[in-house]
Amino acid sequence: MDNYQKIIVITSINEKSEGMSKFEMLDGWHVLVVADKKSKPIANTNNLTFLSSEEQLELGYEYAGLCPWNHYARKNIGYLHAVRLGARIIYDTDDDNLPYERYWHEPEFRCGNRCEGTSGFVNIYSHFCDDLVWPRGLPLDEIHSKSTVREDCGTPADIGVWQGLADIDPDVDAIYRLLFEKEIRFRQRKPIYLPEGTYCPFNSQNTFWHESLFPLLYLPATVSIRGTDIYRGYIAQRIMWQVGRCLGFMGATVYQERNAHDLMRDFRDEVTSYCHIRELAGILDAAVLDGNIREGIEIVYRILEENHFVETGEIDLLRAWQADLNNVTGGALKSGKGETGDAQ
Repeated sequence: MDNYQKIIVITSINEKSEGMSKFEMLDGWHVLVVADKKSKPIANTNNLTFLSSEEQLELGYEYAGLCPWNHYARKNIGYLHAVRLGARIIYDTDDDNLPYERYWHEPEFRCGNRCEGTSGFVNIYSHFCDDLVWPRGLPLDEIHSKSTVREDCGTPADIGVWQGLADIDPDVDAIYRLLFEKEIRFRQRKPIYLPEGTYCPFNSQNTFWHESLFPLLYLPATVSIRGTDIYRGYIAQRIMWQVGRCLGFMGATVYQERNAHDLMRDFRDEVTSYCHIRELAGILDAAVLDGNIREGIEIVYRILEENHFVETGEIDLLRAWQADLNNVTGGALKSGKGETGDAQ
């Protein structure tokens, strides 16, 4: 089996996109495309592997047979397979994102510029853009939240996940798209990180994951497609703090030519996020966790199931995915206590 240390994971039901082709050309990276039942087949190349629905069931992952079809959580199989192929960095994106050649790069997993909020939440887009715009999953009453950036503030923080922004059609919620019809261009500013206790939603469209946090890649399958990566992002931030890592943001390194969407359907799928994200954050803050990532995830999902943020059965899916992850790593990620430092 080939070994790839840097893998780009995409799920798609479409024909091979221009974005896939551009990512396929990036030196040192391998593209892994996860299919669903209605996906159009894509030919394998030296730098791209297409996992058909049939092949997913033949890989020996218990989770592959349990995960629902026609759900974004099928991407979890791609994460498992990326780890199996030897990934040390996983880049998460979608088929309608295209990399900027001059900006897209593998980041260093450290940052010395801290973004501090006053309310427990930050609208990170306001740091990179003067227009009124906010990321999908931010509580609506935090759109105007204030923050302060402190540059070169002592010892650099260890970054667990880097979220890059996306120009033209960034990751905003359906309310924004129903209200405004305009392209967004973010300023290129210094990367920043959020300290412990400060949340901002992050998505699955332009994110670099450090290998020590691969157990946090899990996307819940019993929530809406528009909510799954948002829930994951909040959960990941809370557990990251327990192992001394932070969430980082950098300017736009991709631009999005968005696939067709039904905005009212998106709105319906996002309602829980609009109404209950603050409650979710409160539950996460109150959770009693230690430095064990794998145990922490199960504790959090058990609490979320009890509070009806995920449906009954999510814990079983999570445990199957964790068992598969443990198998493909030979137990190396069993505790989830990753070392700090770069993954380069």
